[in-house]
Amino acid sequence: MAYYRAAAQADTAGAVPARIGVLVVNLGTPDSPSYFAVQRYLREFLGDRRVIDTSRLIWLPLLYGVVLPFRPIRTVRKYRKIWMRGGSPLAVYSKGLAAKIGALLNDSFGDGVRVALAMTYGNPSIAAAVRSLAEQGVRKLLVLPLYPQYCSSTTGSVFDRTSAALQRWRWLPETRFINDYYDDAGYIDALAEKIRRHWAEVGERSHLLFSYHGIPAVYVAEGDPYQQQAEATTRLVVSRLGLTREEWSHCYQSRFGSVVWLQPYTEDTLKVLAQRGIAKLTVVSPSFAVDCLETLEEVAIEYRDKFLSLGGERLTLVPALNEDDAHAQVLVSIVKSHIQGWTEQGPALV
Repeated sequence: MAYYRAAAQADTAGAVPARIGVLVVNLGTPDSPSYFAVQRYLREFLGDRRVIDTSRLIWLPLLYGVVLPFRPIRTVRKYRKIWMRGGSPLAVYSKGLAAKIGALLNDSFGDGVRVALAMTYGNPSIAAAVRSLAEQGVRKLLVLPLYPQYCSSTTGSVFDRTSAALQRWRWLPETRFINDYYDDAGYIDALAEKIRRHWAEVGERSHLLFSYHGIPAVYVAEGDPYQQQAEATTRLVVSRLGLTREEWSHCYQSRFGSVVWLQPYTEDTLKVLAQRGIAKLTVVSPSFAVDCLETLEEVAIEYRDKFLSLGGERLTLVPALNEDDAHAQVLVSIVKSHIQGWTEQGPALV
């Protein structure tokens, strides 16, 4: 019924000013670092066919019989290492980033643009965010997934769930969807500057390791552009920084299951670099718009400890762009480019 109430409000001409809605979406996070909260999150995440497209007859018994009973035990311990006062880092930084995007858009367009944050899995859900935008009179909707590189498992899931949330609107908003921004000049500049600042804080430059979240290799074989876009981001940042080929490496982290994922794997790359005699590493993870479990725990703790055990002297993580002012400005610029034409119509944006 809540869907119909929101749709009915959106159908009532003149009840509220017609507005543009910007739906900012990130992956999601458990509500707390507890067993059952993590289990609920993993059930929703790993139950998505976009994430795991193995036959349900094979995958569901594994998911409910092996993964969900046991994996949360280990995952909870990891979350507790990085949990912040306001929630998980992904939630805290995503909220801060969305708020800054909203403030900047308000400066440009006043009350004519409303921003809502949603998570593909967990809270706040895409359905709840879309309902909220309907109640605010949104007639045009721009969806901004916080994934610089397109991937069917992440960006595709945002599209699926947003489409499902809109199915019960009586008056569908004109909708636009940002597939990616992996090569956006502002994004590349912001990444390069973040790396420069990190090196300045550490006191020296070191070998730069680009570690992207991995996906099964078969997804790329079937047409997913993620690997191509990740490699393009790396090349553009390397060019901005003026690095030689010996000063950087590119790899993929966060494998899950027994299938072949994109290679080289980050763990294998750490071994190779240590064998080459590289003692100090700087790791950047451009596939993550904000810091999360995969950067703060997997890279900054697990990979650091592994590299030190291999004989390395130091591994440091370049923080994600997070809620930096520069990050918000980059995304607002991207949003503005996608709502051109919309902002020139109607009294709500004058």
